[in-house]
Amino acid sequence: MSIEMRTQYGQIDITNDVIAMIAGGAAVDCYGIVGMASKNQIKDGFTDILRKENFTRGVIVRQEAEEVHIDMYIIVSYGTKISEIAHNVQSKVKYTLDKTVGLAVDSVNIFVQGVRVTNP
Repeated sequence: MSIEMRTQYGQIDITNDVIAMIAGGAAVDCYGIVGMASKNQIKDGFTDILRKENFTRGVIVRQEAEEVHIDMYIIVSYGTKISEIAHNVQSKVKYTLDKTVGLAVDSVNIFVQGVRVTNP
């Protein structure tokens, strides 16, 4: 699937994988995020931390009518306030997608799949 945007110059098609990659990159840059988790935990192993090339496996992009929704599966660092991390990820993903692709995201849903202790 892809998201279609119409401009005065023509039509732009952006695949869901590109949107997922941008959203995953923005999320991992946030403080308190250890990494992305797989959305298919039974198939891929329970809360495996995904590498950069696999960000798309931890992000689901859904388009319903004219609305775009993003579901993100993350792993957070131990000792951080999970609600603040989730809010920061939501804000950064919305901002990044708006500035890089001009896409207004209606909702960013965060699913915390695990907590990891990181070495200082």
